Amino acid sequence: MAVPGLVVLDRDGVINEDSGEFTKSVAEWRPIRGSLDAIAALTRGGFRVAVITNQSGVGRGLFTEKTLNEIHERMAAAVRETGGELAAVYYCPHRPDEGCDCRKPRTALLRRLGRDLGCSLARVPFIGDRLSDIAAADAVGARAILVRTGTGAATERLLGSRSLEVFDDLAAATRSLLAEIG
Repeated sequence: MAVPGLVVLDRDGVINEDSGEFTKSVAEWRPIRGSLDAIAALTRGGFRVAVITNQSGVGRGLFTEKTLNEIHERMAAAVRETGGELAAVYYCPHRPDEGCDCRKPRTALLRRLGRDLGCSLARVPFIGDRLSDIAAADAVGARAILVRTGTGAATERLLGSRSLEVFDDLAAATRSLLAEIG
């Protein structure tokens, strides 16, 4: 039986709906069906769950960091309401053209998460829906897992011959991870 550890999740397209037009307010934040229950199941299974998300809408002036923090507070409250817990939420507020080190696929946020939680990211499941999530996971030695929600179905078509764990959604990925710890 494996010992549960950390699971890292992307936000938009994994936990909540990704409209392609940015989630600019608490009212626009809508969880994907089953995602909150999946996080609660991970928590009950002994996993710490963290979120790493690119949020360039801040850098583009579409919403403020205050609004982003309110969205994350709502997300954390919704997770708690279902019996789950988020160990951490880290975000990159920069535009893609700013060249920062924190925007996925770069790894500054992941490395900070590892330092803050005092754990290695080697083989830690990182569940995302974009190539940037997969690349960031690869760069830190994490275990990249793709979900078909959000942009995941389109991302899957771009993988070519790359072998990768792929699930329909966070709930299905969670069932697989929990089965591993038996």
